[in-house]
Amino acid sequence: MSFVVESLCFNYPGQPNLLNGISFSVAKGDVLCLLGPNGTGKTTLLRCLLGINKMKQGKIRIGGRDSTSLTPKELARAVAYVPQATTSVFPYEVLDMVLMGRNPHLKAIATPTPRDKEIAQAALADVGISHLAKKPFSEISGGERQLVLIARALAQQSAWLIMDEPTASLDYGNQTRILKIINELARAEFAIIMTSHFPNHAFLACNKVAIMKGGKILAIGNPDEIVTDTSLSDLYAARIKVVSAQIREKPRQEIKVCVPLLA
Repeated sequence: MSFVVESLCFNYPGQPNLLNGISFSVAKGDVLCLLGPNGTGKTTLLRCLLGINKMKQGKIRIGGRDSTSLTPKELARAVAYVPQATTSVFPYEVLDMVLMGRNPHLKAIATPTPRDKEIAQAALADVGISHLAKKPFSEISGGERQLVLIARALAQQSAWLIMDEPTASLDYGNQTRILKIINELARAEFAIIMTSHFPNHAFLACNKVAIMKGGKILAIGNPDEIVTDTSLSDLYAARIKVVSAQIREKPRQEIKVCVPLLA
């Protein structure tokens, strides 16, 4: 069961292509990180994968089915979306926000069942924020809001997760929490497509990385092979060095870190 994108192209009416010949696939347990500078088309691509933007050409197959053959509810049952954390103008409680993930499973104008509430509460527990269930979403921290949005996606019970910069604007502590959850979700055989402006995240949480620029994927593969001094420096038009560090723990561990050079 894979999420397969073949030769995807997209443009707005009367405009040149923003995406050109995008192809990749993710299977259960994969985490694909899309890296690229601002304006290169990462969010536009996610909107195509979610069916919000209509492809100019190409195919998306989800679990073997052509995405254009799926109804909106069928697509939402297959693919869940985690946007960047935001505030809500309405005073929804956290549990209510997570319950919204059950909408694709409800009939028109139906209310959540006790089973739906159990699933939402379990999703809160999975990301470690059960204690926030009755808190107003607008009054919790940015890191907590991002965890709520992940819990909402888990309550959707979709096999594929699409995350738009899941650690954007978060401090190191909350970034670490989110990355650990992504690792746990991969071990639970979710397939994840995420964007990031932090190349280090490709090493920490992903087994695949795609480098995007100018609406095209320039390279895709294992982070150790794709994320290099040369590829990052070319991608961001800045001098960047990838260095290795030894972690003195048992067992000893080597990690890679991307460092910008200012001189």
